[in-house]
Amino acid sequence: MIDGVLVVDKPAGFTSHDIVAIVRRITGARKVGHLGTLDPAATGVLPLVINGATKLASSLSGGERVYEFVLKLGVKTSTDDDQGEVLSTSAVSSDALERLKASIPDFIGKIMQVPPIYSAIQVAGQRAYHAAYAGEKIELEPRAVEIKSISIINSCDDDIHMKLECMAGTYVRSLCRDLGERIGSCGHASRIRRLKSGKFDISQAVTLDDLKLDAGLWKRVLIAI
Repeated sequence: MIDGVLVVDKPAGFTSHDIVAIVRRITGARKVGHLGTLDPAATGVLPLVINGATKLASSLSGGERVYEFVLKLGVKTSTDDDQGEVLSTSAVSSDALERLKASIPDFIGKIMQVPPIYSAIQVAGQRAYHAAYAGEKIELEPRAVEIKSISIINSCDDDIHMKLECMAGTYVRSLCRDLGERIGSCGHASRIRRLKSGKFDISQAVTLDDLKLDAGLWKRVLIAI
């Protein structure tokens, strides 16, 4: 039995559990798990533990996360990304980028953050997104998260391409929502790509297409732990 970590570059449109099921079929492994959920619309690093490595999942799932994302200003959605219903729109001031730059230091360090209601947070014994999709009114409590750095890569009109370095448990969607509100507008994450999860990064990742085309690839790229 082969044990280890397989780092997948998750495509958009798949849940993390979808990827687990696909990799289980490709590898024939008895046990496959993931080391931290990625939203269905998000792409990038999704480390999977294979067979005996599943016993180490809890010790491997923490650590630093690195994301690139696009903050879309002026539009608030029900899911805090571009997959949800548009709840409201707001004018974006001509100095929004400068105000955003000035606001970033307030979000660095250990801060309190309210997760999106469409998230995997447990509420009364069920995932928050189950309650949200069922139309139940839920309120999530703020949680302590840690953000190492936030930088602006470039911008085009109301789309701000950014990079985030943070610890596990931080929600990019919540950050986009809060940044938009902080500058007097609103916002959501229109694109999220994870570049690093704990000790695993995008340079180690393989795509689903490559795994499907080459039946033995997963064994060659499996990371021993």
